[in-house]
Amino acid sequence: MSTDDILVERLRELGDERYAEFASALIPDAPKGYVLGVRSPELKNLAKEIAADDPFLSNLPHRFHEENLLHAYVLNRVKDYSHVLSLTQKFLPYVDNWAVCDSLSPKAFAKNADLLLPEIRRWLAANHPCTVRFAIGCLMRYFLGENFKKEYLKLVASVSREEYYIKMMQAWYFATALAKQWNSTLPYISERRLGDWVHRKSIQKAIESYRITPYQKTLLRSLK
Repeated sequence: MSTDDILVERLRELGDERYAEFASALIPDAPKGYVLGVRSPELKNLAKEIAADDPFLSNLPHRFHEENLLHAYVLNRVKDYSHVLSLTQKFLPYVDNWAVCDSLSPKAFAKNADLLLPEIRRWLAANHPCTVRFAIGCLMRYFLGENFKKEYLKLVASVSREEYYIKMMQAWYFATALAKQWNSTLPYISERRLGDWVHRKSIQKAIESYRITPYQKTLLRSLK
């Protein structure tokens, strides 16, 4: 039995059928049997046992959803920026749903934001939808605080794609940007610089946020 087969057997043992049904419903077009039903805390514990040079990370594509989640959790723990960037570049083309995409957030990226930005620009131009979603997620995670520049708002606004999960991430980004960089972000809403769907969804998500003040929420409602 190969190392990967042994790992899959462990995942099967950790899986829960009822949770698998629940998780499958959240993943578009998930084929029957693709989700084993392993919860995130158990996958994160298992990720601690897998080194960054483990053959598991090179054996792509994986067969099951939890293998992809596990792959993401392993990468999140890699400390060397250059190494984790290389591993991420190899993994992104195989990321096939929002759940895996949003679980991928290597800690080394946060500490090397200046080096990461050129990669983000390339990812934004990718054909692969999850790669584009990941790029927007990186701008949201690492570039709305001390690394923020107004031009990054334009980067996200300029993404013109019709895929639901890309537009949803754009809305999530702008809702978060309103909470963290209100003055710079508001013109994108007040001047309707976003597509109609992203505009409305950004306002909705911002209004639902506890980080937006009552005054700001009233203003945003007037801009629907």
